[in-house]
Amino acid sequence: MIIDFVKYHGAGNDFILIDDYDGQLDLTGLTETSINRLCDRRFGIGADGLMILKNHADYDFEMVYFNSDGRASSMCGNGGRCIVDMAYRKGIIAESCSFLAVDGPHKATVGAGVIELEMSDVETIEDKESNEFFLDTGSPHYVVLVDNLKMDLVGEAHKIRYSPLYKEAGTNVNFIVPKSDGIEIRTYERGVEAETLACGTGVTAAALAYTRKYDPEAKHLNVKAQGGNLSVRFEKKSDGWTNIWLIGPAQRVYKGTIELDSIA
Repeated sequence: MIIDFVKYHGAGNDFILIDDYDGQLDLTGLTETSINRLCDRRFGIGADGLMILKNHADYDFEMVYFNSDGRASSMCGNGGRCIVDMAYRKGIIAESCSFLAVDGPHKATVGAGVIELEMSDVETIEDKESNEFFLDTGSPHYVVLVDNLKMDLVGEAHKIRYSPLYKEAGTNVNFIVPKSDGIEIRTYERGVEAETLACGTGVTAAALAYTRKYDPEAKHLNVKAQGGNLSVRFEKKSDGWTNIWLIGPAQRVYKGTIELDSIA
C-alpha cells in the first residue's frame, strides 16, 4: 500500500508524519520493523521518529508517536509541535487546539513561525549529585550540568543510560552549560540511542533543572539546542512546576509517498 507522508523537523529533531485523521488508511504494514526501516538514514527516509495524526472524539486530534527503533514512545515535545503545525495546515485546527498524546492532553497555539506547546505538569525532581538531576517531563530525563559540551556525548550518556538504575526502562540524558542568555544543551535520546539535534522534553527538563538550582524565581529560559533555539515558559509550584510551555519553530521540509509493502 502506498501512503502519503510529510517530513518535519523542530530545531533539527526530525520526524515522518502520516495523516490518518479520516481513519481511511490501512496501516497494518506499519510494524516495529518497518518503522525502524523508514527512520533509517541510509535505508529509509531518515528520522528521529514517526507520528500518526488520528481523529479523537474528545479532542481536536490524537498524536501517536514511535521512536526510530519502531517502538511506541513516551511524549515527544518537538514532535508535538510539528504535528500541531501539520494539523493547522490541513485545516483540522485553528490557531489554538487541544490534542491527546500518550502522557495525556496538551494545549497548543500557532503563531508566526512559532508553535507553543503546553507540557504536562512536573511534580518532583530528584537530586542525584550536586549538578545532576532526574525528572519526568512526559519522558524521563537525566540532566547533568557540565563545564563545556565538547565531549564524547554517547560514551558519557551510556554510563547513565545503561547503568543498573536505568538500563531496563531507559532514560534520556542531557548535558547543559550556562550561556549569557540561557543555557546550551546536547541530548542523548533513548529509543534513538544516539544524540539528536534537539529534544523538546529534554529542553524542558533542562530548563527546569537549571532554574531550580541557579535561578528559582525565573519563569522563562532560552535554550540553545544543537539544531536551533527553543525556549521554555513555566510557573513554580511547591516542589514542581505548572503552566509549562515549550516554544519554538516547526519546519515542514518535504512531502512524499511510502510503499509499505516494499519496506522489510
